[in-house]
Amino acid sequence: MTFTSPEYFLLIPALALAGWFWRGLKLHQPLRALLLLLAVIALAEPVIRHQQNSLDLYVLLDRSDSTEDLIDKGLPEWQRLLEKSKPSRKDTLNFINYASEVAELGADGSSFTGSRKLTKTALALQSIAAQSDDARPSRVLLFTDGFSTEPLHEAAGQLQARGIPLDFRLVREEKENDFRLARIAFPERVQVGEPFLISVTVRGAEDGTFPLILRRNGQTLSESPVTLTNGLATVEFTDRLTKGGGFQYEAEIRPDNDAHPGNNRATRWIEITGGPRIVLATRYQDDPVAKALTALDFTVETVSDPSKLDPGLIAGARAVILNNVPAHEVPADFLKALDFFVREQGGGFLMAGGERSFGSGG
Repeated sequence: MTFTSPEYFLLIPALALAGWFWRGLKLHQPLRALLLLLAVIALAEPVIRHQQNSLDLYVLLDRSDSTEDLIDKGLPEWQRLLEKSKPSRKDTLNFINYASEVAELGADGSSFTGSRKLTKTALALQSIAAQSDDARPSRVLLFTDGFSTEPLHEAAGQLQARGIPLDFRLVREEKENDFRLARIAFPERVQVGEPFLISVTVRGAEDGTFPLILRRNGQTLSESPVTLTNGLATVEFTDRLTKGGGFQYEAEIRPDNDAHPGNNRATRWIEITGGPRIVLATRYQDDPVAKALTALDFTVETVSDPSKLDPGLIAGARAVILNNVPAHEVPADFLKALDFFVREQGGGFLMAGGERSFGSGG
């Protein structure tokens, strides 16, 4: 039970003092005291709450161009703090991305793939008002830079009518002599031979021209100057890969005078999918295993130098074969990725023996 006007409870000590000084009022009599107490409670306007004793917290994440990757940088810490501060297991956390459209966190992949051209904060708030449960108290926590492309009056009125409070935290970049690689964007997964677009966004506190380098798996693909206009530049590249697997792209800028050189580089992975693919690490020249698998219409990726085994090779593969490969030549990060590939992803793994077999017993 809650009270709409709890200030009327201040009448109780005032009535007690009046009954003490003016005995003729006989306010100390039980019946009169009870009637006065009931009158004060009625003036306080008691309201019985029928909602459950738990909270649904909706966390809105502004994913528009104006916030860039500032949300991504702070999100892990925000998630950890909110999970740690949950009073009970009945309380729920709901993370929702929004920009030109609204989508639950994780529903569109590991990153937000919707349009970032607009900041429809009102649309996001209206969606919360529509999906909230009347039987459970709700609250909204908004992470944004404060710039919305549509008015918020109607959405705020809907939240107020539903009794849903709104908290917000402004997320803005530091205004210093700093150039940063804001984002490297491309699809998370494409087919073998399918061309795709790589978009690199660079931001800075002032205009300038400096080198931009794009690498794939450590190999330089392009090195060209990038010019910032009004503190912003977007450079686009195209690429197409003819073999499957995981590939790491890295973009780097090299300005002369930079306050924070640590944010001048960004990396991201892409998965190239195709037909059934097998990774074959072998010490044999012209391994007959590769020929046999190719005859069965498998795509075989042969690695003759085990030290070049990379976790990205496993992405999209059906199986991994180590043929006459010693354990000490296999990188530790590849072995960890291989363990996850077999135990968690259900991938195939075969070790074949030989003079330089994986370990004791072949």
